[in-house]
Amino acid sequence: MSNKLKIGIAAAVVVVVVAGAGAWWFVLRDTAEPEASVEAVAADQEGDGGDAPGTIDGEWVVQQGDSVFVGYRVTEMFAGDTLEKTATGRTPEVEGSMTVDGDTISEATVTADLTQLESDQNRRDAALSTRGLETGQFPDGTFELTEPITLPSAPEVGETVEVVAVGDLTIHGETAPVEVELEALWEGSTISVAGSTPIVFADFGMEAIDIAGFVSTDDEGTMELQLSFVPA
Repeated sequence: MSNKLKIGIAAAVVVVVVAGAGAWWFVLRDTAEPEASVEAVAADQEGDGGDAPGTIDGEWVVQQGDSVFVGYRVTEMFAGDTLEKTATGRTPEVEGSMTVDGDTISEATVTADLTQLESDQNRRDAALSTRGLETGQFPDGTFELTEPITLPSAPEVGETVEVVAVGDLTIHGETAPVEVELEALWEGSTISVAGSTPIVFADFGMEAIDIAGFVSTDDEGTMELQLSFVPA
């Protein structure tokens, strides 16, 4: 084997290795955000809710902050579905309210601006404007409670409770019933809430994203949220 051929083969190997490392770093490495956590939002909102009311009863509204978001978690597949990566995107533009009466949450509504969803890839964010959620045509996502939530007992300050919120989710211009598993923590001046629910794209008239056979998504994902409520 000539020296020129050896050098050529070595150079080709280097290119392949560098290209593979680049693909891993920029595309395939796991950069997914951690799952929604009531502890995370509670820690961030500590002391931001003003004076604590004497009771949890009444109307509470979403207070925006660094840890407040509504977002998605979905599996992306590369190279003919042989490689997988978890993708997450989040929007901090969230509004909402809920009404608490003793051990009952009688009303709750949350609306998120989905045009502000951000992930670690600008191309992914731009694609959602015309694919999947099609946020250019359907900019908002809304959840509305359809059944009162009955707590095990009246909440106590510092106590975390687990509940299931049954309601209607509207995304992509279509509405379907969902059950959102939540954790909530009342800390006097704030109520921190975090949770998630699985989403089947077809239930909302959406299709899995497939870009030229290079990258595609699963046909289902997860909606996640972290919210902080303060007295209205």
